[in-house]
Amino acid sequence: MLKACNCVLLTKTRSGARDYATMKNKTIAIRREDQSIWERRAPFSPNHVRKLVKSGVKVIVQPSNRRSYPMQAYLNAGAIVQEDISEASVIFGVKQVPVDQLIPDKTYCIFSHTIKAQETNLPLLDAILEKRIRLIDYEKLMDEKGQRVVAFGKMAGIAGTVNILHGLGLRLLALGHHTPFMHIGPAHNYRNSSMARQAVRDAGYEIALGLMPKSIGPLTFVFTGSGNVSQGSQEVFHELPHEYVPPELLKKAAEHGSLSKVYGCEVRRRHYLERADGGGFDPVEYEEHPERYISTFSKKIAPYASVIVNGIYWAVNSPKLLTIPDAKHLLRPAHTPWLPTSVGAPALPHRMLAICDISADPGGSIEFMNECTTIDAPFCLYDADRNKDRNSFSGPGVLVCSIDNMPTQIPRESTDFFGDLLYPFTSDVLQSNALEPLEKHNFCPVVQGAIIASNGNLTPNFEYIQELRKAAIKSRQKDGSDVQPPSKHVVILGAGRVAAPLVEYLHRDKYIGITVACEKTELGEGLSINYPGVENIYLNASENTSTLQDLVARADVVVSILPAHLHPIVAKACINESTHMVTASYMGNEVRDLHQAAANAGVTILNEVGLDPGVDHLLALECIQEVKAERGRIISFESFCGGLPAPEFSDNPLRYKFSWSPRGALLNTLSSARYLRKGQIVEIKAGGELMTATKQLDFLPGFNLEGFPNRDSTQYAKYYGIEDASTILRGTLRYNGFAQAAKQLQFLGLLDPEHHPSLHAKGPDITWRSLICDLLGVEDPNMFYDNLKNKITERTGSEYAVDVLEELGLLEEQSVVKCGSPLDTITHYLSTKLALGKHERDIVILRHDVGILWPDNRKEMRGINLVVYGDADGHSAMAKTVGYPTAIAAKMILDGEIQERGCILPFATEIYRPILQRLRAEGIQSLESSKIISHF
Repeated sequence: MLKACNCVLLTKTRSGARDYATMKNKTIAIRREDQSIWERRAPFSPNHVRKLVKSGVKVIVQPSNRRSYPMQAYLNAGAIVQEDISEASVIFGVKQVPVDQLIPDKTYCIFSHTIKAQETNLPLLDAILEKRIRLIDYEKLMDEKGQRVVAFGKMAGIAGTVNILHGLGLRLLALGHHTPFMHIGPAHNYRNSSMARQAVRDAGYEIALGLMPKSIGPLTFVFTGSGNVSQGSQEVFHELPHEYVPPELLKKAAEHGSLSKVYGCEVRRRHYLERADGGGFDPVEYEEHPERYISTFSKKIAPYASVIVNGIYWAVNSPKLLTIPDAKHLLRPAHTPWLPTSVGAPALPHRMLAICDISADPGGSIEFMNECTTIDAPFCLYDADRNKDRNSFSGPGVLVCSIDNMPTQIPRESTDFFGDLLYPFTSDVLQSNALEPLEKHNFCPVVQGAIIASNGNLTPNFEYIQELRKAAIKSRQKDGSDVQPPSKHVVILGAGRVAAPLVEYLHRDKYIGITVACEKTELGEGLSINYPGVENIYLNASENTSTLQDLVARADVVVSILPAHLHPIVAKACINESTHMVTASYMGNEVRDLHQAAANAGVTILNEVGLDPGVDHLLALECIQEVKAERGRIISFESFCGGLPAPEFSDNPLRYKFSWSPRGALLNTLSSARYLRKGQIVEIKAGGELMTATKQLDFLPGFNLEGFPNRDSTQYAKYYGIEDASTILRGTLRYNGFAQAAKQLQFLGLLDPEHHPSLHAKGPDITWRSLICDLLGVEDPNMFYDNLKNKITERTGSEYAVDVLEELGLLEEQSVVKCGSPLDTITHYLSTKLALGKHERDIVILRHDVGILWPDNRKEMRGINLVVYGDADGHSAMAKTVGYPTAIAAKMILDGEIQERGCILPFATEIYRPILQRLRAEGIQSLESSKIISHF
């Protein structure tokens, strides 16, 4: 293409083609680069300027002591060095121009970074249009095949690979391994690329001598694409002792390769792209319909790559090379059998060590690369569990280098290389007169296709930018200030006791809009006052179905903290509107039955991410998976969890105060239970037997605790993957005395969930003493008090029952707020009577006892304790341990970290590990103990 274009430029024809004689008396300018302090490139070198001057072009060079070529070199080439460049009709630069330095009615040739309506450069585009500038963007100088003909790609590949080898040395050192890569510096430390390559060769010499630590294992380098970027990258790679393998042999090289060389693999589209429907790869179809294809890179290539050098172009509707969920899987700590054992040598956390994303497209082909690094801070460590970057070389994650001006690290060679590609088009560009209409010009197709703006308007091929700008324009207020509206929206259904930390966590992200919808609008108002911007709406979810549907439709994620029986209603609405949903409650059968419908709708309905169920699952799975990775076997599992008042506030018969739903806590005492004990199934019938199955717990001797089984524990054999365990029990934890008091309430019928005639809302008023008499079958509520106490003792078989009723005020002549059933009535009463006071605090205690059998027949009993205190004037412990994990899960869905669809539980590693990591960052920490025993 270049030769053909040169031919047109050098031959004068009637069609308007020009030869270089027409360049005479033209004036161009080379402006200084001020977009970055590191920018030392120029569009033309002194050698190119010399050719232009000989052709009769007047070349003005703006002075700059930062430019890689000194000013004297340009003077010697015949240029004029001066500050004022307004005489030039065409101004050449490299990067964006500050708005206040744009000169009206000129032609600018630069990388404008505006063709995707990049928000940070919209002011530049506005100014270009306002000042009637003709903008020629190097990025759009393309041949008839759509291939760029003027670019720094190869130089970016060279600099990027030098940088990532330097970073690899530092990352491996942080992991405990000194390697030859430690002697390779960053690209800008070398006078030129030849010196950098010599440093790489020196490192390669040491590798060839076998000086790489054996504990690292074979190193594999994957290069995506075969264009200029990839070619430049591989030129540097060739300085190392190397062997290339095709993608299908990459796994073998990673597991069984030599340590005295490194392995390279060039990956093309056909190696990792395939039709979503039916497989196969058709390059023509892919160019026209990339949305029909999926990427298998994360499964076929990435698991066996130590370093990925990415230089592919990514379009918005194309499959991503690596997604956020991919990173969670690839960066999961795992047993690495391909690494030779070495005493005292630290193991690598995972195969993938580093990524050099030379494409530098935030959120593009490498989805989790959401912000470019810089020459000042060239590396970040991406932690998949936290979905965050850290400026560090130590800790979990993969090292990422993604500098968007990589070639400026080798500025002279980049200037020479770029100028050689640009020079053949110069005479065509020089005909441009920005004062004249574009139609009067006769640019060659390459230049014509690169003109973004002219005469105050976008050119036809780039009018689409206006559509992309509309969203940004709408966000500007009348005073001209830019406001970024929330880009994601969460609707929280319910505003109960656990809502505050849920809202607080999500509110930290300014790009998340939050709506709280509940019946008690005063609770929602409190949240909107404490967290400005939170919207408060009235909603009765069981009655206002149309309002519910509207709320769901406007949300990206719905978080339901409503009573559990309402979750199926919400879930159906979410499926209808293709909206994701999160809840802290158990996944009931009604929700479970919606799994296929949710999966078909592309919806995630994530359940059981509260405390119990929730955090108990996460800690159990973390321990179980760790044991399995070390080839151990779980032979018993017992777990107890409960939310309690802090000991100093437990002075009531139930030894309990309510920091969450009182009804759920009381109803739980009537539940059935099923668990496995020494290989035998134990079943407890519903109705009250559960309170007779309590056992004393002494894992924290400072507390006086008891526990009783909770629901069906046997199902967790499959869920947790511990089918070999002979004991599996999950239970509820309370202070000693709770069960005894609850039994008295049961015996008296106060926990009966069925409707009672005396408690009908429209019936006559009744006192608590009268209700107790009614439940006892006593017709005269005015009988002697001592006789009433005797009746209570007879019914319950215990004088303690009288003490319980007296301390709770249930034998007084106090009016009852009737709620239909005894259970709902006493729930309402105790929600006030035993509410956690304003300046009181609660405590959450969780305990796992895990029996482990190791391959050498050692038996270990591992204990996991989680103890969290509430803040007397802040979030309760229950609110924190339910609200935070629920919020974290919702944000993970918003951020694309959870992509499993259907009605799911948080049992996948890529879900539970990040939630645990982020909970620990919130101060919710567990402690472990271990004891080796001879038998259980």
